[in-house]
Amino acid sequence: MKAKIIDGKAIAEQMQAELAKKVEKFREEYGDVPGLAVILVGEDPASQIYVRNKHRACLKAGMRSEVLKLDENITEEELFGYIDKYNTNPHINGLLVQFPVPKHLSQQRIIERISPEKDVDGLSLDNAGKLFTGGKGLVSCTPKGIIELIKRSGIEISGKHAVVVGRSNLVGKPVAMLLLKENATVTICHSKTKNLAQITSQADILVVAVGKPECILADHIKPGAIVIDVGTSRVDGKLRGDVAFDEAVHKAGYITPVPGGVGPMTITMLLYNTLEAAEMQNKKQSLTN
Repeated sequence: MKAKIIDGKAIAEQMQAELAKKVEKFREEYGDVPGLAVILVGEDPASQIYVRNKHRACLKAGMRSEVLKLDENITEEELFGYIDKYNTNPHINGLLVQFPVPKHLSQQRIIERISPEKDVDGLSLDNAGKLFTGGKGLVSCTPKGIIELIKRSGIEISGKHAVVVGRSNLVGKPVAMLLLKENATVTICHSKTKNLAQITSQADILVVAVGKPECILADHIKPGAIVIDVGTSRVDGKLRGDVAFDEAVHKAGYITPVPGGVGPMTITMLLYNTLEAAEMQNKKQSLTN
């Protein structure tokens, strides 16, 4: 029996339609719409596509969108000047710098320069700390999208054993914390884990985010498990996930495809984070007036 395919594209479209209504309600209440600014440094082709998709999604949801393109030779000080301007712009509620950036720029210093209340990527130490301690902050988009995919597929997380393969700050660690917050029992595996298949085959929910094409085989999967494939690698001109889909689909209960699974949710959650940031900023402003 084949696994049920979790259609991330369909879920993302549904959520974006819901978001458009929330944005209109926000406009009626505050007389403005949430605004997102994206800074793109250099000419990386993939980054240009990502930024264009974010811009289109913003406009479709009725939100303000600004894209600032900068030369790849810009200095860190000059880049920080642009970030500071957006940090103080009341019409911009969310701000991100598209990664990767040229090697002479520090990704971590860029992240920390962005105001935590506008850090819609959820990567700052402030927001990561709030996630770890149970505080209210902005959560990294892909992990947040993964939780939505699971919930909107009608799957109960509480009480299940979740195994996360990958420990990056972008996906692995935050999704583990979110699963823990949903009362799952969480195990994190990584490149130094011994007997990987023995551990992953115990997972009721298996999240794989390592960037190695088709490294998770059917033998790694518990029969009927929920398998969330975050990986995207190009192999012979085609996108492949971290999970060997063709064999895993006959063993899992639910599975996300690549493409069309986790990917569409990332931009959707970015927009939701921008709306959340705008609501928090406006409420803060109301309290200070």
